[in-house]
Amino acid sequence: MADRTLSQQLADFVMTTKGDGLPDAVSVSVRDRILDILGLCIASRRLDTSRAVLAYAREQGGAAQAHAIGEPAKLPAASAALVNGVLAHSLDYDDTHLPSVLHPSASVIPAALAAAEYADADGEALLRAIAVGLEVTVRLGMAGYDRATNNSTFFEHGQHATSICGAIGGATAAAVLLDLDETKIVDAIGVAASMASGVIEANRTGGTVKRLHCGWAAHAAVSAAQLVRHGFTGPPTVLEGRFGFFQAFLRGEFDASAIIDGLGENWTVPDIFFKPYPANHFTHTIVDAGHELREQGVDPDRIVALTIGVPAPVVRTVGEPIERKIRPTTTYEAQFSGPYAAVIGLLGGSGLGAALPDYAPALLGDPRRLRLMSRAEVVADDECTAIFPNQFPAVVRAHTDDGREWTARVMVNRGGPQRPLSADELRVKFRDNVAGQLDTTTCDMVEQAVAGIGRGTQPGELLSLTHTTPRQ
Repeated sequence: MADRTLSQQLADFVMTTKGDGLPDAVSVSVRDRILDILGLCIASRRLDTSRAVLAYAREQGGAAQAHAIGEPAKLPAASAALVNGVLAHSLDYDDTHLPSVLHPSASVIPAALAAAEYADADGEALLRAIAVGLEVTVRLGMAGYDRATNNSTFFEHGQHATSICGAIGGATAAAVLLDLDETKIVDAIGVAASMASGVIEANRTGGTVKRLHCGWAAHAAVSAAQLVRHGFTGPPTVLEGRFGFFQAFLRGEFDASAIIDGLGENWTVPDIFFKPYPANHFTHTIVDAGHELREQGVDPDRIVALTIGVPAPVVRTVGEPIERKIRPTTTYEAQFSGPYAAVIGLLGGSGLGAALPDYAPALLGDPRRLRLMSRAEVVADDECTAIFPNQFPAVVRAHTDDGREWTARVMVNRGGPQRPLSADELRVKFRDNVAGQLDTTTCDMVEQAVAGIGRGTQPGELLSLTHTTPRQ
C-alpha cells in the first residue's frame, strides 16, 4: 500500500466494505446515530437559525431531489444536506469523538441522507456509506491530533475540525451512495478538500455561525460527489501533498498512521461518544459534578464560592471571558458556560440529567441562577489536564457559608465506551427531542424504520415519517 496515496487507500477501504460488509457493532452504532441525528434535526427546527437556513434553501430553488428533515417538499440534494446539517449541529447535542474532539455524525449523516434519496439508494448502501464516512472523518481528525500536547492542531489553529474533516467524510459517504467507482471516490475526496472550512471563534465570543458549519460541510460533501459524477476530478495526493489538505490546514504536521493503521479492521465508529446533554461536550462532567454535589447534600443557596476545575485547554471555551460565562444572555452562550453547567447540576436538571428545557432563555435571568454563577470561577486542574482529551473531566468544589468545602470529581464522560448510554436512554433522548413535534405513534414508526435500515427500510421511507413535523 506504500505506493498508494492516502486518499487512494481510503477509497480502497470503502470499496472493500462493499464486498465484506460491516461488523455488527458498527451497524448497530450507525443505526443509533441515525436515530440520534433525526431527533436533533426535529428538535432544532424551532430555532431562528433553522428557519433562516430553510428560508435560504427555499429561496435558492432548484430541482426537487431530497427532503430536509420535517419538510414535505423536496429541495436540491445539496440544499437538503445543508439544512439537515445545520439542524443536526445547532443544539450542540450531537455526538463527539475523543480525543480528536470533533462531531462526526452531524456532517456525515445529513450528507448521506440527502445523497441516498437523490440517488434512490437502498438502506444497506446508506448504512455502509455512513459507516465509512464516519470512519474517514474520525481518522482525518486523529491525523491532526498532537499526542505531545494532547490537543487538536486544528483547534489550536482556530479551525473547526468537525466541518473540515466532515466535508471529506461526508463526500466519501455521498460517493458510495452515488455508486462512484474507486477512482471517483478519490476524486470526491480531492474535490471536497477544496471546500472544507470552519472557524471556531464563535465558541468564545458568540455568533450563530458555528451552527452553519456542519450544514456547509454536508452541502460540500454532496456537491463534491455530484460534481465528480459529472466529470470533475481531484488530485490523488490531496491529503499529504506539498500543497494538500494537511499542509494547508496543519502546516504539514500530521500523523498519517492515524489514517491508515488498522483501516477496515479496527473501527472507531462504535467508540464515538453520544451526548447525554444539549451543550458543549466540555461542560457535561460539570453538570454531573453539580448533580453529585447535590446528592452529597449541598444546599445551593448556601454556596458562597464555586470552583470549577477543568483541563487547561478547556478553560478558554467554558470559562473565558468569565464575565460572559457567569451571565449568559442566550441559550447558545449558556451551552458553552461552565458556571451555567454547574448550576444545572446543583439545581437538578431534566431528562437524562440536563435537557433542552434547562437551557431555555427564560431561565437565564433567574436570580437564583445568576447568584450561583456570580460565585463561580473556572480554573485549570492538573488532574483533569492529565486525562484530557481522552475524557473531559471536571472537579467542582463548593464552599458553603458554614465553612465546609464539598468536592465532586467526575473523570469519565457519560455516553462513551466506559459509561455508555443504553438503547433505552437513547430512545429517551430521541423522544425528549421530538416532544410536541411527533406523536407517539410516529415516534414508534421512526424507531422501527431506523432499526430496519439495512434490513428492508428505504431512506425515502424513513424521511417521509418526519414530514408530519409542524412548521415552527
